[in-house]
Amino acid sequence: MNNSASISRVALKKITPEVSGAMGSLHAAAVSAARDAKVEPELLELIRIRASQINGCAFCLDMHTKDARAGGETEQRVYALNAWRETPFFTGRERAALALTEAVTLVHDGQVPDAVYAEAAEVFDETQIAALIWAATVINAYNRIAIATRMAPGGYQPTSKN
Repeated sequence: MNNSASISRVALKKITPEVSGAMGSLHAAAVSAARDAKVEPELLELIRIRASQINGCAFCLDMHTKDARAGGETEQRVYALNAWRETPFFTGRERAALALTEAVTLVHDGQVPDAVYAEAAEVFDETQIAALIWAATVINAYNRIAIATRMAPGGYQPTSKN
């Protein structure tokens, strides 16, 4: 059991609002780049969920599974995402993006292998690959922020898509 849960953690937005704002701007720029590159918002949510699974970020998993479901993602695919290689539920394009996300997330474990990059390059153009790398990088940064500050999952609700 982890007894450190009772230790109060820093509120980054309050203590360093300029850096938190810059992070928000980076996120917005990455989303904009993905939109401009015609990377589907649904695919971005799969990337965010998968990186958050790898990193063990409960806050981001709560947020992005809710956002994915609000965007029309099926429960079956959300539940199976941790084992995407073992299921028939994901397209070749999604599989390439998930493999790239895993390589970026686990960069310490073998870099981003040429084979993974080549697989992505078969189904995505350069602007799309750039957008995928930014999406994976941003969610990895957010995972680390949420984990380090012990952001509590459960309270997030998706905004209405109306």
